[in-house]
Amino acid sequence: MAARAPSSAAMRRVRTVLRETFGLARLRPGQAAVIERVLAGQATLAVMPTGAGKSLCYQLPALLLPGRTIVVSPLIALMKDQCESLRELGIAAVQMNSAIESDEARAAEQAVADGSARIVMTTPERLSEPAFLDLLAAHPVSLVAVDEAHCISHWGHDFRPAFLEVGHAVPRLGHPVVLAVTATATDEIAEDICEQLGIPPEGVINTSAYRSNLDLRVLAVANEAEKQAQALKLVRATQGSGIVYTATVKAAQAVHEALQGAGESVGLYHGKLAASERAAVQDAFMSGGTRVMVATNAFGLGIDKPDIRFVLHYQLPATLEAYYQEAGRAGRDGGLARCTLLFLRGDKAIQQFFMAGRYPGEEDAAAIVRALRDPREDGAAWTLPLLQARLGRPRAKVQVALGLLRKDRIVAQSRDGSLKLQARPASGARMRELTEGYGRKRDLDREALERMVFYAQTGQCRWRVLMEHLEGTSLFERCGQCDNCRRIAAHEAVVEDLLRKAPEEAPEADASGPPVFARGDLVEVRRYGRGVVQDASGTQVTVVFADRSRRSFLPEYVRKARAQKDAKRPPAGDRATA
Repeated sequence: MAARAPSSAAMRRVRTVLRETFGLARLRPGQAAVIERVLAGQATLAVMPTGAGKSLCYQLPALLLPGRTIVVSPLIALMKDQCESLRELGIAAVQMNSAIESDEARAAEQAVADGSARIVMTTPERLSEPAFLDLLAAHPVSLVAVDEAHCISHWGHDFRPAFLEVGHAVPRLGHPVVLAVTATATDEIAEDICEQLGIPPEGVINTSAYRSNLDLRVLAVANEAEKQAQALKLVRATQGSGIVYTATVKAAQAVHEALQGAGESVGLYHGKLAASERAAVQDAFMSGGTRVMVATNAFGLGIDKPDIRFVLHYQLPATLEAYYQEAGRAGRDGGLARCTLLFLRGDKAIQQFFMAGRYPGEEDAAAIVRALRDPREDGAAWTLPLLQARLGRPRAKVQVALGLLRKDRIVAQSRDGSLKLQARPASGARMRELTEGYGRKRDLDREALERMVFYAQTGQCRWRVLMEHLEGTSLFERCGQCDNCRRIAAHEAVVEDLLRKAPEEAPEADASGPPVFARGDLVEVRRYGRGVVQDASGTQVTVVFADRSRRSFLPEYVRKARAQKDAKRPPAGDRATA
């Protein structure tokens, strides 16, 4: 679709629909820029923080574009909520996924077939079904919106192989405008999303990830017993609803049992529970019937509960992106929310274990080729489920390896989903070439985990560390509200109070020898500013500065500080940096 500038009349219609259909007075700056691009026929990637209104960026254009809008999402629960909300607004929306009842499925299919459905919400898995794509393509499609778009990237923290089908489906749907939305995407992930979905570099709109209402904290613990005790203490001390995230099912069960034993209103959610159990416990939490949810990251994307007052990470997440996504589920109503990470160094090993064997290697690709060379005994064609069952490997690993082989035209997939080898030879050397990129991915995963550990241990502003990782830069040196910023401010206040109370003139050192200092003396050091003596001898003086940094100097480079009559903070240039 050729790009065009949205007319002033089109933007007037945007404002009218915004007010009359959605009941909103104005668009946020990020929303306005995204909607303008979509209406101009320009492929776009929108990176916007949780709670910034990403869904409106495709729901509103869907009412103004001539054809239907396809929304691809991995979140069946959110899909259901959005569909119901859109219908309440009088918008013809349907959902098509494996979780809906047969009567609703038939009604949705009929609405898609006769063209009455304005918005069709579906999962990436459905896009791999040729018959379903034919059904969608029977009427013009103007927009394909990809929610949680970071799931399409091999380099992302939540890669889902089924999303690879989106890129194959877009041409089949007549090359509609593509809008990808996500809360997190580093430059590398954004580049990967754009490459797979045909979005130009200038099509990336990235609003700030900073959310001033989130109070970021880290609490270091020495052992598992202390960690569980702190978890109980923090949950009890915090009012309102909250989520406790664990990395493993075992830990989730243990924390749930401990909170339940303490009389807390608590639910348990993980991937090993039956779908009906997961749905029931999620409904109880979302409705307010359950105050606290203990969960693995299976309880995550699309949790749209605005009044979550705390998110507690019981174990270390694998990446800062994952941490930001999960912590960002707190405070969507704009109210203050506390996000705490309990840091036990041994938890790093859990994520290292998960990394092992996560990605397909040369042998996985070669195993697929060998299997496809052998005809099935019953004469039926190979499909992904049959292939996965034959190989006995994780489905995700088989699906990614198969995607590489399809992209390289070694394997072809027919409209009915059957797989077959192409005439192109598949040598061992070629298998290595196809999968070697995952070696780099393993290295990046290790680096990402180290960055997560750095966040847990740093004395710097935590928001600054997050912003520099997610966006490459930070808007500030200190946010002023995370635990580290509060500690630095408290230390500065102590130093400044001591300076105010110091005598007008500090006594000069005896000219016959080197300066003499005692613990607690207020001193100044050229280039580093004012501080307090922690230790001193005839050959060395150790000084603690306002930012909590400690440095040692020869005595002749240190002098007693003069009192500040105006009690103002020393200039930033005179203070040491961490």
